[in-house]
Amino acid sequence: MEKKFNVLIGVSGSVATVKLPMIIDKLKKLKSSRFDSLDIKVVATQHSFHFFDKNEIIKQNVTIYSDEDEWEQWKQMSDPVLHIELRKWAHLLVISPLDANTLGKVAHGLCDNLLTCVVRAWDFSKPLLFCPAMNTFMYSNPLTAESIEKLKSLGFHEIPVVSKKLACGDYGNGAMAEVETIVDSVKQKLEMIN
Repeated sequence: MEKKFNVLIGVSGSVATVKLPMIIDKLKKLKSSRFDSLDIKVVATQHSFHFFDKNEIIKQNVTIYSDEDEWEQWKQMSDPVLHIELRKWAHLLVISPLDANTLGKVAHGLCDNLLTCVVRAWDFSKPLLFCPAMNTFMYSNPLTAESIEKLKSLGFHEIPVVSKKLACGDYGNGAMAEVETIVDSVKQKLEMIN
């Protein structure tokens, strides 16, 4: 019998979102002794759409949800609530990338879009991984370290940034982890699920 895990990918408004198609491609090819395949869905913030072609993701047979889906799907009291349904569906959530704005929101409990609502409703018996991605000066801001430490103290799993030349031309810490590192981290966490 085929064992399939459900992976929810959150993307926020960082230029690192350009790597979403590569992450999906590598996750779809992932195999393990614990699972045969992964079903993948994406929750995208409004600003993340600037960095990827939605049609390219749809061609990969992946459903993308946005803030509008949250509001359009609910009509009356008996209707399912999308952020709750996604939380129930997913075995694992990876936010890749997690930009400075969304990091600050999550660290302070704000939930004003679909992605932050999923995080706020998350069942922490299931893994939640996050991949910070931002400019070096934003990353070195004390507020960033404070927010990252808060998430880790709550049970989130950080996939740390790397140091390299950033899209803005600056060089230093703040770049999202390499795709292979993210995929390996997801695989490790899924293999620990009973």
